[in-house]
Amino acid sequence: MSLDRLTELIAAGSPSAPDADEHANGIRDAIKGIFGQRYRADTRYSDRVVYMPGRDAVSFAGLLHEDSPTSGVYGGASLIWFPVEPADDQPATSLLTFVCGTRGLAPDEHILGRAGHARHLQALKRYLSITSGTYVWVKQDPTDLGQPIPRIVRDRFPRYSSVFSRYGNFIYAAAEVPTDLDAARHMVSAFLDFYAWEREWRPLKSASQQVEELKAQLRAHLFPRIDIDQLYALLRQRRFLILQGPPGTGKTRLALEVLSTFFDDKGMAVQFHPAISYENFVSGISPDISKGQLSFDIKHGWLVEAAERAQGNDYLLLIDEINRADLGRVLGEAIYLFEAADISQGKSRTISLPNTRDGTGKAFSLPDTLYVVGTMNSADRSIALLDLAVRRRFAFVDVWPDLDVIRKQGLPLATDAFSRLLDIFAQFASDEALVLIPGHALFIAQSEQELRNRLRFEVMPLLREYLTEGRLGSCETELRAYLDWLEGQLMHAHLAE
Repeated sequence: MSLDRLTELIAAGSPSAPDADEHANGIRDAIKGIFGQRYRADTRYSDRVVYMPGRDAVSFAGLLHEDSPTSGVYGGASLIWFPVEPADDQPATSLLTFVCGTRGLAPDEHILGRAGHARHLQALKRYLSITSGTYVWVKQDPTDLGQPIPRIVRDRFPRYSSVFSRYGNFIYAAAEVPTDLDAARHMVSAFLDFYAWEREWRPLKSASQQVEELKAQLRAHLFPRIDIDQLYALLRQRRFLILQGPPGTGKTRLALEVLSTFFDDKGMAVQFHPAISYENFVSGISPDISKGQLSFDIKHGWLVEAAERAQGNDYLLLIDEINRADLGRVLGEAIYLFEAADISQGKSRTISLPNTRDGTGKAFSLPDTLYVVGTMNSADRSIALLDLAVRRRFAFVDVWPDLDVIRKQGLPLATDAFSRLLDIFAQFASDEALVLIPGHALFIAQSEQELRNRLRFEVMPLLREYLTEGRLGSCETELRAYLDWLEGQLMHAHLAE
């Protein structure tokens, strides 16, 4: 197959002088063969093959925009590899890259400037790291042609210093091709299929399953993930965590799972809202009519109660919707106690509670057996951001939508509907709008009928509310088309019953 042959030639690195022309012709033949074996033969593309043997020469080859000139400078997005010769004990290989041509972004501004291009590159990086242990560097903003390759990346790829000197500002993703041919094919096919997806090349039926699987993997790795064991390890280290993310991503469920799995349900769950005060959370005066007349008593809040219950055993205080209250006011002077390092070293800080039954003040500190997990809906703009004094005392864990959860339930409409919605937000949403993406929990159901009800009465109204409020910016056109598609799917399912 041409893909196998192309992989072999890329992994072979820079040929010796007598073999340069033969190697270049082999590259051209392999590229040409891809169109007809992996992608449609009538696909429009342009290639560039420039092999110049010599240690200091910068040879390269790859795929460019279809209207690129046959020689000289070009613009737009390109898939380029830079071969190197063997050096010392290192074999010949190539640096596989995505490059913006030195002429500039045109004619691919719509690709390079789209938020989804950079986000999916990050997903490609995570995917290759997990599946093959490959290091991939990705520039945060592919359109920033003034940013050179960072020193830490140049140090990681010292064999390509001449490449970075000449094209460093224009390279926006890079990975060294493994010498193992199976691993090399995995990388080359991933880079190629990603480039083809952005170019909207149509794969042949024989390759469509592989191409669709890569798209699914990119969706699945679009956001960083943390499993429950990693979360618990972080909790043991930092003591005070906040799980933050869009609505419906399972933040509360994950916190309750930690409580059940690692604390044997030894803990308490409370929920914050705007009326929660210092008296509720720490300590305060509370009315008491149990004796037939109104009197006032000192009542300990949830934090003090949790600290008392934590004596002698690990105990978890779960605070749902932690940012719906003014956390600075709710904590008061108790914020002084939230120093994980001091607690771990047996140097817990102490404060004097102002409200005690004897009026003398009560010394209070957090035991080393108490842990706190809060959840925070990052899409709720009706609440204020946490102040820096509070923020530095907690570790923050992002909890994003998880496509795998939906795929495993085996409802094709759920997978299709969520994948399409994920693509829209990932491709077109600004960073501010990305946190509005509905989570996977809204697409989970026990039956097709339950799923259709959730889509009709939960997902669609939520998206329409976003549109009414004007919160989605560049997503709006795509999202309206998605709602039309989803409505059609639900109507078709109803008529088929």
